[in-house]
Amino acid sequence: MTALYLVSTPIGNLEDITLRALRVLREVDLIAAEDTRYSARLLRHYDISKKIVSLHEHNETRKIGAILHALDQGRTVALISDAGTPLLSDPGYKLVRAAINAGHEIVPVPGPSSILAALVASGLPTDRFLFLGFPPRKAAARVEWLRKLASESATLILFESPRRLAALLHDVVATLGPERPVVIARELTKMHETFWRGQAKEAARAFADPPPGEVVVMVGGAKADEKREFPPEMTEAALAMKEGGLKTSEIARLLAQLTGCRRREIYRWLLSEQSFVGKS
Repeated sequence: MTALYLVSTPIGNLEDITLRALRVLREVDLIAAEDTRYSARLLRHYDISKKIVSLHEHNETRKIGAILHALDQGRTVALISDAGTPLLSDPGYKLVRAAINAGHEIVPVPGPSSILAALVASGLPTDRFLFLGFPPRKAAARVEWLRKLASESATLILFESPRRLAALLHDVVATLGPERPVVIARELTKMHETFWRGQAKEAARAFADPPPGEVVVMVGGAKADEKREFPPEMTEAALAMKEGGLKTSEIARLLAQLTGCRRREIYRWLLSEQSFVGKS
C-alpha cells in the first residue's frame, strides 16, 4: 500500500533499530533522510541499498512536491532523521501535513527516542512530562521562556547544545530555583553514556565547563506547595501599580497578562510579599 513511513532510527547504538524498521527500509521505494551521508552509513551497516534523497530544515518546503509526486505514482517512501524519531526537533512536519492533505496514509514505525530513554532512566516522575525542544538561544528570551514554565508541575524535558548548557543551567537556577531536581543525560546508548542527577545549583557548578556530547536536560516540575520566587522587577512593577491606585487582584491580573504566569499564583505571592503588603 502506498504510504509515507515515519521510521525511527538508532540514537547511538546501531543495535537499537527494530526488525520492522529494517524490513520497511528494505521494502520502500524511496528514503528521505535529514543527512544522506549519515543515513548511508546506517543503511550500509545493514546492507540496505536504496535511493536516498535529502530532506532537512533548509529544503523541506522545496522537496515536498517531489516526494508527494512519488506517493501519487504509487511509490512508498520512508522518512528518517539523523537519529531517533522523525519530527521531534527534526524536519518532517510540513511533509506529513502535506501528505495527509493529499490523502496519503501515514504509518509510524516506532523505535528509539532520546526523550523517552532519558525520562525513564532519570528517576523523575514519568506520569506527566512536557517536551520543550530547544530553548531560545538569547539569554533574555530564554529567561522569559523559563519563567513561564516555573509553575508547571510536569517533568520538563529539553535539548541543549553543550556550548549553551552552562548558560541554560544558570538561568534554571535563577528562574526555577536552586533546589529544583535536574537530570542530565549524555551520549545516550553510546559508549560514554552517563546520567548526572542532583539539584539545579549543583548542576550549574558541575557543568560550568560542559564536556562535548549530545545532552538531554530534565527538570523536575514545581511542587504544589512550592513557594514561587519572582524577580525583583515584578515587585517593583507591583509597587508602582499599587501606588497608582490599583487593587491587588487587578495587579495580579495585569502581571499575569504581561508575564504569562498564573494569576492565582501571582495573587498569592503578592499577599505574602512583605515589601508589597507593608507598603502604605
